[in-house]
Amino acid sequence: MIAFVSGPVAALAPTTAVIEVGGVGMAVQCTPTTIAGLRVGEHARLATTLVVREDSLTLYGFADDDERQVFEILQTASGVGPRLAQAMLGVHSPDALRLAVSTGDEKALTAVPGIGKKGAQKLLLELKDKLGRPLGTSGLVGAQRAAATGPAPWTEQLHSALIGLGYAGREAEEAVGAVTPQAEAALAETGSVPVPQLLRAALQTLNRAR
Repeated sequence: MIAFVSGPVAALAPTTAVIEVGGVGMAVQCTPTTIAGLRVGEHARLATTLVVREDSLTLYGFADDDERQVFEILQTASGVGPRLAQAMLGVHSPDALRLAVSTGDEKALTAVPGIGKKGAQKLLLELKDKLGRPLGTSGLVGAQRAAATGPAPWTEQLHSALIGLGYAGREAEEAVGAVTPQAEAALAETGSVPVPQLLRAALQTLNRAR
């Protein structure tokens, strides 16, 4: 198992970071939040897990060991593969997922693309005794308080992700503004903002503008 990769960031895409390790570029699948914290040319260290399939070897990267551990625990639930587990972490932090499961919050789980109401109910049952309680204050309640007292966290994540992908600050600000109605609608309906979907929508807006 490859426990982590460390080296300069060679390239960034919406869901992939290329880390140069010993002269080799390692393609690592990451959430938009993790991508947002990286910059091309700067040194990075990502906790990783290697998913082996008959026809592929895929390396998934995480901001820290806790995120990787949650990623692996999520896959112990029936019907959850690495892509869905990463999607869950793309929408919610590890503590937000712990809080959602411990409080039986179906809406938080259905905010993840690919999870319906029945799927959320099943996941709540299967993960209840596995994820444990939130470790800190970065869960849903913390996020909601931050949103009520200052700039929405999703705007900062999205802006940073676009800057990391090479867009100018003004372009990033305009793209964030363009998808704000979509984000507010999702927040009102589900109580959370799907950052991966917003990043894709923002990129489409930027591509149309060029």
